[in-house]
Amino acid sequence: MEKKYTPTIGLEIHAEMSTVTKMFCGCKNNPDEVRPNFNICPVCMGHPGTLPVVNKQAVKNVLKVGIALGSTIADFTEFDRKNYFYPDIPKGYQISQYKFPLISGGTLDGVELTRIHLEEDTATSKHEEGDFSLVDYNRAGVPLMELVTEPVIHSPEQAGAFARELQLLLRTLGVGEANMEKGEMRVEANISVSEYSAEETAKDHSKFGTKVEVKNLNSFKAVEKAIAYEVKRHIALIEAGEKVVQETRGWDENKQSTFSQRKKENSHDYRYFPDPDIPKFTLSEIPEFSRDVLSKELPELPWIKRDRFIASFDLKKEEADVFLYNPMLGSYFEAVVVELNAEKKAVRLAANYILSDVGAHLKVQPEIDLALKIAPKNFASLMALIVTNKVSSRGAKDILEIMWKGERDGVVAKDADAQKIAEQFDLLQKSDEGALKEVLHKIISENPGPVADYKAGKQQALMFFVGQAMKATKGSANPELLKDIAIKVIAELQ
Repeated sequence: MEKKYTPTIGLEIHAEMSTVTKMFCGCKNNPDEVRPNFNICPVCMGHPGTLPVVNKQAVKNVLKVGIALGSTIADFTEFDRKNYFYPDIPKGYQISQYKFPLISGGTLDGVELTRIHLEEDTATSKHEEGDFSLVDYNRAGVPLMELVTEPVIHSPEQAGAFARELQLLLRTLGVGEANMEKGEMRVEANISVSEYSAEETAKDHSKFGTKVEVKNLNSFKAVEKAIAYEVKRHIALIEAGEKVVQETRGWDENKQSTFSQRKKENSHDYRYFPDPDIPKFTLSEIPEFSRDVLSKELPELPWIKRDRFIASFDLKKEEADVFLYNPMLGSYFEAVVVELNAEKKAVRLAANYILSDVGAHLKVQPEIDLALKIAPKNFASLMALIVTNKVSSRGAKDILEIMWKGERDGVVAKDADAQKIAEQFDLLQKSDEGALKEVLHKIISENPGPVADYKAGKQQALMFFVGQAMKATKGSANPELLKDIAIKVIAELQ
């Protein structure tokens, strides 16, 4: 009988906070700075005699995250020195938090959290060709939030979904951009494999397998692939009778595999102790940090908005997520909903057109302000024309194209309203039965083959005549009416 193995994953995620200045000094916090060692000062470079001053906005950002996640906000908190020597740490220690983090507990996407604390980021090491590296200290001292989950994740996909949901939350709250390609959010995965079930390991952590940490994963795909690779590697070692070594590993994107970096340090290796230069804080004594005050500043949280979109507008989760991850598109959709008075059929149609046709235009011109390009009321007027069968789907696409470009074949649209555009460019759906019958009579008489197919029971042949008639009327005919007329014309020929 084949053995079953249970992967257990805990995540540590670092995310830079969006603030004007760094964590403990007045240097600019600018992730887009290209000039090396430009945003630096004696404080973030660790010069002797300098004193750190805590960035209040960075603390506020982390507290907002904690409140959104239903976490416990610390009353007492302090900053600690995490001691280790590496070129990207100018002081020889990192200011972080150990025993008294800002945030404890909470859940996100069904995953329980251990803690969230605030620290300073390290510098950026740049490894050049040859035997040397360069260090850019622009990032040194940038406010960095670290979130640690409980070891309750059991698949690569669940880990990837959690990281995506966290990125969405940070962006929704406006506390961090979390662009992984820029290093503004980095994921580390602690992975073990056990022959015990998830239920057994949850009750008794001694039944976990040996833990391996994979560091600095810089994309969601890398998170999922690295975890999947490690799970397979652990199982292969176990089944070969070998031991999994507790260590830190990296991810090689080119080889699609992990590689050993160093033996894993324990917390005592860092010799944590409270930073004597930073005062300890009792957060309850700071009115602007109270849960009530900060809760009122929170926007609608992403999971609440997702549920509302699905329930109110009949969207699929994937469709709702597009609107969540693209705030401009989501705001535009909601503005259109208001113009349509939340009429369900029209709203559902609007979602389809925004996600497909409008989305295609935005891929070509992503810098466009959509609400200025096509006013929500004008887009809603187009949806109303479709719902009332005044324009065909082909005509609707043509109108949308004119709305986007402001012209057609060199003829400038006189008005931005969909009805006016349809009238100007002769795109209103034709429902004159006499005129359409004349068009169909000509097409049917010229195509005896499809007529014979239809009479032989091939219903698809009928759509040939509808298609030809739509082409002849430049997409302005009512397709359902064409279908009915075609049946009548063929019957009359018998």
